[in-house]
Amino acid sequence: MKKTYQIKIFLKGSQPRIWRRILVSPETPLPDFHKIIQSTMGWTNYHLHQFRKGDAIYSPKLEDDDFWGDMDKIDYSTKKVSDLLKKEKDKIIYDYDFGDGWTHDILLEKIIMDQEFDYLPVCIKGKNNCPPEDCGGIWGYEYLLETLNNPEAKNYEETIEWVGEDFDPEYFNKDEINDKLRSENFGCFDFY
Repeated sequence: MKKTYQIKIFLKGSQPRIWRRILVSPETPLPDFHKIIQSTMGWTNYHLHQFRKGDAIYSPKLEDDDFWGDMDKIDYSTKKVSDLLKKEKDKIIYDYDFGDGWTHDILLEKIIMDQEFDYLPVCIKGKNNCPPEDCGGIWGYEYLLETLNNPEAKNYEETIEWVGEDFDPEYFNKDEINDKLRSENFGCFDFY
């Protein structure tokens, strides 16, 4: 019996809400799920990340991290999405870029049984653009948006130069996201 997970990803603290709804195989390895989140949300995978469920922290084991054992982290290289999300309404947290502190709530909305899909993973819905990397977390992003909305702001020109004149915080295009997901190599996820 084939299962597919319908997952909703929210960028915590974003107003208006930045979110994505995706379909993934429950057998997706957590390292690939991280890459799927990166592609789906619009991040560029420049920074460290981890998943949290309760007190457990799942992350990649860094070769040069002398404090790995002291931090009670679990090497996620052999874990799958279904190891953390087992039933509908289960939740986990995904942290990205510990300096900026991007926190994502991940909710298993629905387990779809015996339905065929052209490919997985796939983004089926979402809202709003991902903040630019290194903009200072949710507060920095709010400041960036205020600056972009005020051509009289003292750092308006340098902000436009950094993010580009065409940055649209409301932009969302699931076809572009799905093209990116298809172009990534997620191993066995084109099995439907």
